[in-house]
Amino acid sequence: MRDDVDLRVLKSSDEPFLWKMLMQAAHESSLAAVKANRDLVQYVHDWGRAGDFGVAAEQDGELVGAAWLRLWSGEDKGYGYLADEIPELAIAVIPEIRGQGVGTALLKQLLALAQTHYPAVSLSIRMSNPALRLYQRLGFVAVAGSEVINRVGDTSLTMIYRFAAAYPR
Repeated sequence: MRDDVDLRVLKSSDEPFLWKMLMQAAHESSLAAVKANRDLVQYVHDWGRAGDFGVAAEQDGELVGAAWLRLWSGEDKGYGYLADEIPELAIAVIPEIRGQGVGTALLKQLLALAQTHYPAVSLSIRMSNPALRLYQRLGFVAVAGSEVINRVGDTSLTMIYRFAAAYPR
């Protein structure tokens, strides 16, 4: 990762930045498009609720990326939902610094912190997304039979990262 980028835990006051990162993660062209989609809104709306957890990347005092987890329950489920006790991952880095290790660093830090709280982490990804290789490299595996045609007509799948160590219950 770049030497001029620092990682820190996300705060509830980071919600405005998470909206921008969600726009990037969802491949949307505007915040208005993100906020008009109920399925996307639930990934950030009311950030800081019980079970929300994430890591931010800062460069020269400016946020440049984030990786965050959200627990789902009942009718409130994300695209990569597997179980109430398994949070779903969302991650994005501003376009200007992609490919420089920031996303990898964010994901590794988030997984290291999450392993004492959860049995696993899930995510949904478009099969055409270059980040698929990152997830596979770090140990995420595709959930058999999870392939679906997504909201833009491409194929997405759900992946899971299982923690090796038992977590406290």
